[in-house]
Amino acid sequence: MLILTRKENECILIGNDIEIRITDIQQDQVKVGITAPKYVMVYRKEIVSDTDHAGLQEYTRMIKIQHRGIERRMV
Repeated sequence: MLILTRKENECILIGNDIEIRITDIQQDQVKVGITAPKYVMVYRKEIVSDTDHAGLQEYTRMIKIQHRGIERRMV
């Protein structure tokens, strides 16, 4: 595990196309902005941990549909 210290508005780069930016720090909360290509799915770990594999696939499919601007649920 790599541990880095960052200040507000500083970034971490992963490869050439993923940027993690510290957008705000207040008391015990840090806000992080992530810029990544559309094909890279970004999840909060508690979503992945609390969801079975099939549920995660459905969640991923719904996120992809929303990114395409489709408002209705596709079956």
